[in-house]
Amino acid sequence: GLALGAASAGGTAAALEYGGDGTGPYPSSAAPVPFHGEHQAGIATAVQDRLHFAAFDVLTDDRAALEDLLRRWTRAAARMTAGQTVGAGAVGGPGEAPPDDTGEALGLPPSRLTLTFGLGPTLFEDGKGADRFGIRDRRPAALADLPHFPGDDLDEKRSGGDLCVQACADDPQVAVHAVRNLARIGFGKVAVRWSQLGFGKTSSTTPGAQTPRNLFGFKDGTRNISGDDETALKRHVWVGGKDGPEWMTGGSYLVARRIRMNIEIWDRTPLAEQEAIFGRSKGEGAPAGRKRERDPVRLSAMAPYAHVRLAHPDSNGGVRILRRGYNFTDGTDGLGRLEAGLFFLAYQRDVREGFIPLQRHLARKDTELNEYIQHVGSAVFAVPPGVRGPDDWWARQLFS
Repeated sequence: GLALGAASAGGTAAALEYGGDGTGPYPSSAAPVPFHGEHQAGIATAVQDRLHFAAFDVLTDDRAALEDLLRRWTRAAARMTAGQTVGAGAVGGPGEAPPDDTGEALGLPPSRLTLTFGLGPTLFEDGKGADRFGIRDRRPAALADLPHFPGDDLDEKRSGGDLCVQACADDPQVAVHAVRNLARIGFGKVAVRWSQLGFGKTSSTTPGAQTPRNLFGFKDGTRNISGDDETALKRHVWVGGKDGPEWMTGGSYLVARRIRMNIEIWDRTPLAEQEAIFGRSKGEGAPAGRKRERDPVRLSAMAPYAHVRLAHPDSNGGVRILRRGYNFTDGTDGLGRLEAGLFFLAYQRDVREGFIPLQRHLARKDTELNEYIQHVGSAVFAVPPGVRGPDDWWARQLFS
């Protein structure tokens, strides 16, 4: 509020301070998240309120052109996450040329924007078996193609991708601006294959914060991996030096799934049945047989088909993943039903030991919840380690 008041009182000069030179001052809730580091931001980072996720097809077969694009994307990402404009900015340049920045984030703070970049299996070998960029033999074994799970009804137009960018921020316009400008920089070399807007985070990496709810009204992510739990992150999320290949050390693997929720049917389901399906109370979020949300889970107190019981690490050989999902609504489906659900994002050290066995188990056993949901989009990406400095760039180690 103070920031907006200052912009109104100070006119254009104050309005350009946010989204311009990145000097702030910013309230802590809107301050920049450091872009450079050992790991990419946007994984263990405290989950922001809004999402714009985009998957891209690479149009060029020129390796040098792709490397140049990744350098330009990295420079632009570093500037935008710091609250700065892309290139020379949105205003003040020659009137005869389009500006470097599209301008819709002028006057806005960084809003904790993070940009997380990943590479899909088809970048290493396309659908025709071509090794377009000479990197097929550098594809990590952990970047495994996801199998077809029982109940999947995948739309190819909402699945896959050569590259991805996950933009998270506390202001939806800041997130959309970031993806829009990266797509603009890549014009002619990449094209957006599909994208997804998300709101109302459904998982938290900060256990002390209030647990968010999904569109079924239940708290989600109570037992998610904490962003400051270095032991759990090292064991379940970050790729280790011995995992291979070397260029992925410090990175992670991302699974993105668009899950349609049958809202109208769920809304006519009795409360007791809803709670039995999830294994938690709807109000407090307490596990079955307990009073408080964070009370220890007693699996034996839950119905055999309870989602919490089936997804629990003790039911899956200790498998844990870090979730950063978001709710979505995309209008209606033409039949008066909400096109709504969960955009599921999960990071792990190896999808062969994380998401794949977990989802196989849930697809077979989570029969009660599966009556109300359907997986309609799917993708997997290798997320390389963080950018270490101004001369580094996304996936440099892969192409070195």
